[in-house]
Amino acid sequence: MESTSHRFPENARAALTNEALQSALGKLETGFVVNRATAAGRLPEFEALRDQARDIKNHTLAHLDYYLEAFEAKVIENGGHVHWASTAAEARQIILDICRTVDAKTVTKGKSMIAEEIALNDYLAENGVEPIETDLGEYIIQLRDEPPSHIIAPAVHVIKEQVAEAFHVAHTHLDPNRSLEEPRELLEEARAVLRQKFLDADVGITGANFLIAETGTSVIVTNEGNGDLTQILPKIHIALASLEKVTPTLEDTTSLLRVLARSATGQEFSSYTTFSTGPRRDDDVDGPSEYHVVLLDNGRSGMLGSEFQDMLRCIRCGACMNHCPVYGVVGGHAYGWVYPGPMGAVLTPTLLGVEEAGHLPNASTFCGRCESVCPVRIPLPNLMRQYRKREFERKLVPASTRAGLGLWAFFARRPALYRVATEIMGLMLRVMGGKRGRIGWLPAARGWTAHRDMPAPTGRTFQAQWAARRAVRPQSSKDASRRTKL
Repeated sequence: MESTSHRFPENARAALTNEALQSALGKLETGFVVNRATAAGRLPEFEALRDQARDIKNHTLAHLDYYLEAFEAKVIENGGHVHWASTAAEARQIILDICRTVDAKTVTKGKSMIAEEIALNDYLAENGVEPIETDLGEYIIQLRDEPPSHIIAPAVHVIKEQVAEAFHVAHTHLDPNRSLEEPRELLEEARAVLRQKFLDADVGITGANFLIAETGTSVIVTNEGNGDLTQILPKIHIALASLEKVTPTLEDTTSLLRVLARSATGQEFSSYTTFSTGPRRDDDVDGPSEYHVVLLDNGRSGMLGSEFQDMLRCIRCGACMNHCPVYGVVGGHAYGWVYPGPMGAVLTPTLLGVEEAGHLPNASTFCGRCESVCPVRIPLPNLMRQYRKREFERKLVPASTRAGLGLWAFFARRPALYRVATEIMGLMLRVMGGKRGRIGWLPAARGWTAHRDMPAPTGRTFQAQWAARRAVRPQSSKDASRRTKL
């Protein structure tokens, strides 16, 4: 997938004027956010589980080489194969070579962000192998020839009428006058079309939510069952995953699963949690004849030991973007690459470079909602702040922004002057707000006021309120001391 992250401002402006997209994004607040809060509230130990999940991931990253080697040894012991890929190109070639061993004409695919990262679909198609997405959301966007806009709900940006239009265009063998007005009709049509695809595929490719070092097992989490059919029906199953997906034990994996679904969709567990260990054995009723795991680095090892190592804890739940006010109004495509939202604002510049993706860490209000809901407690605002610092140091920030920061620093170093300036500015803004207390246009904040009014400040400045509180604090302390003695 070609990156357009460098065009984030233009992408965001286009998204803000896209009425269909704005309608679709309303699902985030009414769906994901409410469901996650409800699920977390039903589990008294949820916050303790988040701490445990963070500690499991930290321990694994500190001993990543050991657990990866242990995982490889177990996969081989179980009759499978492990392939190591340093780059996206190596991973693509490994997968194509495996497909060619059975002269594969079609492959079915479960949802995989890593496959998107390495642009696997295009590569397979260019080399005579047809990839077929089997996750309903992924299937929809494949028909629409566009990338996913969310890591767990790839078609969250698409409304029902657009899905029906895509089905009418693609499924020309069906009655052109059929009804596709109800979601159930869309679902049944997709199921009927994909059923034969599952049966015909020579190779099945999935991602992996976790790789268990203790048993050599890959784990996928789905709500449709398509991942299971992708794994067990073809001759070959290929699990594609990045290095940090390894976990030490089954017990550790279970702990992570308890926070994953609750954070992602508000479920206690996803409908299907599938553990795959090696190829089909003699007494198995189904399963692939060959089991391959492709482990991708593609820049991850460079994050180990750096200030961005915490990002490798990510378990791809999507909670950060579900709660992000910026993602909530521009959607995933504005971010210009595979990973959107706050997690993408850290991961994309790490993998592609701050020169390409320097806009993304700035696409944040730093409200902290992303960190507050992350199941493994990744300090996302702090990581984005590190990239803002790098961007500033390399003079990638526009001159006007650098000048503005320089002006602010001038006043910030002179507290008395800062207080006077903020009082004058506050008075001016209150006058501009008028009786409504809202400012419809402000030259220095056109990006804000073009889409919403800016609230005019009310009351005293923070510095004035702080000074007033400090003035009464000594008397309060004396009163408290007197009460203690009595």
